[in-house]
Amino acid sequence: MKTLSCLAGSLAGSTSPRLHSERKQTMAHFDLVIIGTGSGNSIPGPEFEHLTIAIVEDGLFGGTCLNVGCIPTKMFVHPAELADAARHGKALGIDAQLNAVDWPGIRDRIFGRIDAIEAGGRQYREGPECPNITVFAGRGRFIEHKTLHIDLHDGGTSQVTADRFVLAAGSHVVVPNIPGLAAGTDAAGTAEAGTATFHTSDTIMRLDKLPASIAILGGGYIAAEFAHVFSSFGVQVTQIARGKRLLKSQDADVSAQYTKEAAARYTVLLETQVSGVANTADGVELQLNGQDGTQTLRAEVLLIATGRKPNGANLAVEATGVALDDHGRVVVDEFQQTGVAGIYALGDISSHYQLKHVANHEAKVVKHNLAHPDSPISSDHRFVPAAVFTDPQIASVGITEAHAIKAGIPHAVKIQNYGDIAAGWAREDSGHFLKVLADPATGLLLGAHAIGPEAATVIQPLIQAMHFGQTAHDVATKQYWIHPALSELVENALLGLPTPQPTH
Repeated sequence: MKTLSCLAGSLAGSTSPRLHSERKQTMAHFDLVIIGTGSGNSIPGPEFEHLTIAIVEDGLFGGTCLNVGCIPTKMFVHPAELADAARHGKALGIDAQLNAVDWPGIRDRIFGRIDAIEAGGRQYREGPECPNITVFAGRGRFIEHKTLHIDLHDGGTSQVTADRFVLAAGSHVVVPNIPGLAAGTDAAGTAEAGTATFHTSDTIMRLDKLPASIAILGGGYIAAEFAHVFSSFGVQVTQIARGKRLLKSQDADVSAQYTKEAAARYTVLLETQVSGVANTADGVELQLNGQDGTQTLRAEVLLIATGRKPNGANLAVEATGVALDDHGRVVVDEFQQTGVAGIYALGDISSHYQLKHVANHEAKVVKHNLAHPDSPISSDHRFVPAAVFTDPQIASVGITEAHAIKAGIPHAVKIQNYGDIAAGWAREDSGHFLKVLADPATGLLLGAHAIGPEAATVIQPLIQAMHFGQTAHDVATKQYWIHPALSELVENALLGLPTPQPTH
C-alpha cells in the first residue's frame, strides 16, 4: 500500500526523482499518454494509479498559463496598477507621482516564485510519489496510428504507443510574415528571427531592464495588457493595430471606449500595417503604412502580440487519424473526444476559447470520461466569461449587441454607468459602464459587458445568473446588494431592463 498517492496537480518537489535512464526508452507502451502539462497535468490522480501513464512535455511544466500567460502577466498587472494610481489621483485631490520602478526586482519576485513551482511540478511527476508515471522531456509528433515519436531534449529519441491519448499541448505564438521577421506564421516565440530582434509574450516579461520605449504590434488582449503594464511603468508605448478599434472582438461600445482611453494614455496607430522591420544601433525600426501614409517608427524594443495558434499541426495529429478544422484546432465532440476512439483533446489545442478556466473545465470532463467511459459527461460552453486586465478593466459573457442584431435575436439592452452608482460617483468615474442584454419575453440574460473598475469581479453575479437560469428581475430584487459597493452596478443595470412581456 502506498503511503502517498500521486495526487493530481500537486506542486510538491521531490529530492529523489527516478533516474533519467529509466525514462528513456526506445519503445514503450502505456495505458495513457498525456501530451502537455498545463491543464492536462491535472488528470493523473488516485483513480488512475492502476494505469501506466506517460507525460510528454516539450517546454516548461505547467503550460502557458503558469509560465508565460495568465499568472505572470497578472503578477505584472498589479504592480502596474499601483504605479499608475497617481494618474487617477488628481480628480480626487491627490497630487502624487511615481518615483521609480524596480523592474529587475519585480521580474525576479515573479519568476522566482513561478520557476520554483515549475521545477517542483516536474520533480513531483518524476519522483517516487508517482511510480506509475513516466515523464518524457521532448517534442512529440505522431508517425502512425496511436504512435508518438519523441525527440528528447537530451538528444535521444523514443517512441510510445498507448491505448488512450490526451492532447493538451496548447498553442504557440504567431509571428506575422513581415519582411525582417523571417520567423513566419508558425514561429515558436524565439527572441530573434530573420534580421530583426523582437519579443513575444513568451519572452517579454524576462527583459533584463525596463526599456525607454516599446512598439507593440497587435490589437487584442495580449497587446492591451502589455501596453498597460509598460505604460504604467513609464515606458513610451506605441501600439500598432490593423483594425479601426482595439479589442474589436469585444462589444462595440466597450471596444470604442477602451480605444479612446488607450489613445489618451499612449500612442495608438489604427488601420496601420507594418511593411518592414530592421535592427538599429539602439533598438528596432519599423516601416509603417497607415491613415497618414508611410512613416518610420523607432523603438528600443518590439513586442509581437498578434495571437496564438493551436499546436495540433505541430503534433502531426492527422497521422493518427485526428482531424483539424480550418483554424488548426483539433476537432472534438461535446465529450472532448476526437474522431478517433480513445483520443481526447482539451484546452487551446482544440478549444475556440484560449482561456485557462475553459481548459480546466475541459480537463475535468476528460478526467471523468477516462475514468467512466460508459457514463460520459459533456463540456458546458454555453456561457464562457473572459476578462482583459488593463486599465480600464474589461469583462464579458454571452453575446454582444451586434451579434444579437445580426442573428435577429430579440433582446432588451440596459447600459448602467459606473458614475451613476455611489461607488462610482465616489471615484469620480467617467465613461465606464456595464451593458446587459436580456430576452424581453423571459427576462433571461443573454450577455453582459463591463468596462471599468474591477469589471472581472463585478460581472460574476451575471455569469452565475446565466448558468442557473435566473431572470434579471429575480437577481435584482430577491437578494440584498451591499451599499455602497461596486456590485450595485449589476443591481441597477438589471432593474433598468424592461419587465418581461411573455408572448402568447
